[in-house]
Amino acid sequence: MADKVYGLGKNVWTTKGEEQEAAKKKFIECLKLLEGELGDKPYFGGETFGLCDVALIPFYSCFGTYEICSNFSIEAECPTLTARAKRCMQKESVAKSLSDQHKIYDFAMQNKKKFGME
Repeated sequence: MADKVYGLGKNVWTTKGEEQEAAKKKFIECLKLLEGELGDKPYFGGETFGLCDVALIPFYSCFGTYEICSNFSIEAECPTLTARAKRCMQKESVAKSLSDQHKIYDFAMQNKKKFGME
C-alpha cells in the first residue's frame, strides 16, 4: 500500500498539465480503493486503531501538498478516508509524531526547485 500511495502522490506534485491530471486520477482511484476497504468501520481493523491506520497517517500529512500543487480537494473526493485520517490524528501519540503540513509543503517545493521540476 505505502509504495503505491507514495508513488502516485509523488506524481501528483512533481508533474504538470495532462500528466498531472492523469496522476491525480490514479491517486484518487487508489484512495477510493482504500476508502472502500474502510466501509463503515472506524479504523481499517474495525474498532481498533492498527497498523494500516498507522501507515496511512504520514500520507495524510502530505495531502495538503498534493492539493496545493495540483488544485484539487482530497476531502471532496474521499470524505470517508479523510474523516478516518482526521480521527487518527486526534490520537495524542499520532499528533505528536508528525511533521507540520506546511513544513512538508516547504520541503516539497525546495525539492522541486532543487531538481528542476518547477
